[in-house]
Order: sequence, then structure tokens, then C-alpha cells
Amino acid sequence: MNDTFFLTNMCPQVGEGFNRDYWAHFEDFCRRLTQKYPSVRIVTGPLYLPKRDQADGKWRVSYEVIGNPPNIAVPTHFYKVIFAEDGTTTGPVAVGAFVLPNAAIPNQKPITDFEVPVEAVERASGLEFATKLPVQRRKRLCADTVCALVIREYADRQKAFLKPEEGEKKEKVPGVPTRTSPRNANL
Repeated sequence: MNDTFFLTNMCPQVGEGFNRDYWAHFEDFCRRLTQKYPSVRIVTGPLYLPKRDQADGKWRVSYEVIGNPPNIAVPTHFYKVIFAEDGTTTGPVAVGAFVLPNAAIPNQKPITDFEVPVEAVERASGLEFATKLPVQRRKRLCADTVCALVIREYADRQKAFLKPEEGEKKEKVPGVPTRTSPRNANL
């Protein structure tokens, strides 16, 4: 688990509307899968997908580069390939593959709109995910369970922890003890 926090395992994502919103709800959905399936494995990664150029109709890959000097490529999309199992070595495996644009997504948009065949992610990423999993053991994740996001307004909850503006009275946050130390009096 600690390996997930290395800088080499990170990619830039659009914050508001994606990472702090839709993507966070999607990751919550993935965690909740463990309530139904004893074994859940998820592979997540970046994609750099082409789009058709309006001027000449040709397909091109174009992406933002950030940093100083600019040397960090910002993915156009992210994928998740999910394997949910009953915990046995011969039982069925619910497989789901999703490709989401690295852009703001309205919370009302169904996650099933981003469902794709796992082979599409394999082609786009150049990786193999399920080639050794026999077809007779596979079942579609969203046919086996309800693929729906639970929307929690993370942004509103984060605002409760911000320092108040000058002249505003600081509100107590439920569940957080009041600071009494004199050196923390201005917090």
C-alpha cells in the first residue's frame, strides 16, 4: 500500500470537477465493492488518447505539459480496470473497465457512461490485463452489481477546515476538539 504514495506513481489530474469530485466518488465506489466481493483488484493508469482535428479531420494526440521547465505530461484520460472475485481460484470474476477524461465531469453523469471493454483499455495502454483469465470465468461487473456513484460533497466538507477570512468568526467543526493552547489561539 505504501508504494502508492511514491511520486513515481502519481499523475497530474484536473482538481475541481474531477480529482476532488467525480474521480473521488469513483474511488469510493471501488472501495465499496469490497462489501460484496472478498477480493477486489484494481489497476489504474494514465492514457494519452487521440481526438479528431476539426481542421483536417485527422486524429492527433495532444496534451498539456506542465512544470518548470515543462517536462510533465498531463494525461488526457485515466482508466481503471477492476477485477472483483468471490475469493476462490475457480469462481467467476466480475471485470469492469472504465475510461474517464481528465476533465471536469458533472456528478450526475452515470459511471456506466465510461464503461468500455477491457480490450479497449489494453489497446490504448499497450498493457494486457485479462488475457490469461479464461472467458468462461469472466462476467461484466456492471451486470453483476449496481455500478453507481454515491455523491458526497467533498468540497463543502473541506471548506469547514479552512481558516476564516479576516473579520469572520471561526465556526466549530463537529467532532474536532476546540484548541485551547495559547500558541494556537489564532488558528
